[in-house]
Amino acid sequence: MAQSLPMLFMLVALVAMWFFMSRSQKKQQQERKNLLENMKAGDNVVTIGGLHGVISEINTEKSTVIIDCEGIFLEFDRSAIRTVTPNTTTSTVTDIEPADVTEEVIDVNDETKE
Repeated sequence: MAQSLPMLFMLVALVAMWFFMSRSQKKQQQERKNLLENMKAGDNVVTIGGLHGVISEINTEKSTVIIDCEGIFLEFDRSAIRTVTPNTTTSTVTDIEPADVTEEVIDVNDETKE
């Protein structure tokens, strides 16, 4: 019995490590699934290849997204998206005072002849 006690502790420690590691992995998988499911058009994304763009369309049947990268539209699998940042652009209206404009009229037809 005394010889099997350290082995029992080791077995319990291994089971505890396995349990906590699998639990954190499941949590990460769930977060990634939620991230990919909650994407919407207009969100900023980064692909696993490092390409930055804005989601233009989402095709749920084919499980793809179309990303606008400065006017170039590219189609990617949803699983190729690494990070999603929701589009939070808010338009703020600020009062802009008009600048002082002076008009200068130049008559093109009035040429001095030599």
